[in-house]
Amino acid sequence: MATKTDFTPDEWAKIMKAAGWTSVAVVAASPSGPFGVVKEMFAAGKILADAKGAPQNALISAVVADLGTSEGRTLAQPKEVKGKKPEEMRALAVDELTRVASLLDTKATGDADGFKTWLATLGERVAEAATEGGFLGFGGTRVNEKEESALADIRRALGVRA
Repeated sequence: MATKTDFTPDEWAKIMKAAGWTSVAVVAASPSGPFGVVKEMFAAGKILADAKGAPQNALISAVVADLGTSEGRTLAQPKEVKGKKPEEMRALAVDELTRVASLLDTKATGDADGFKTWLATLGERVAEAATEGGFLGFGGTRVNEKEESALADIRRALGVRA
C-alpha cells in the first residue's frame, strides 16, 4: 500500500495535481460557458468528497486526506495552466497524467490501477456534469465528441480501459 511517505515532495505534488489535471483536460476540451464550468468543477469536487467516506486504496485516501488541508488544496492546483489556451491546457494535462501514471506504476504498484481508474471516473463525471450545445441549458448532449476525445486521451495516458 502506497502512502505519501513513499514519494518525494515533487512526486507527491504530481500525484496531488492528478485530479485537477483530469478535470482540466475535460473542461479545456469543450468549455461549457460559466455555468457549465461551475457544474463540471462541482462534479469534480463531489467525487473527491465521495472518496472521503468510501473505502479506497491507500493512495486515494492519502490524497483525499491532504486535500482536506489548505496546504494540500494549494499544492493540488495545476497553476501551470495560467495564460494558456484551452488546447494547450488539454495537451499539458494529458502529458502530466502520463507522467503520473508512470510514477504510479513505478512506486505504487499495488494502488496504481485503482488510483488511475478513480481518475478516469472523475473525468467521466466532469464530462457528464453539463450539457454541451444546448440553448439556455436546454437540449444539447451530455458528453460531446470533444469531451469523448479528451476522455479517451485521459484513459490512454493513464493506461485505463473504457
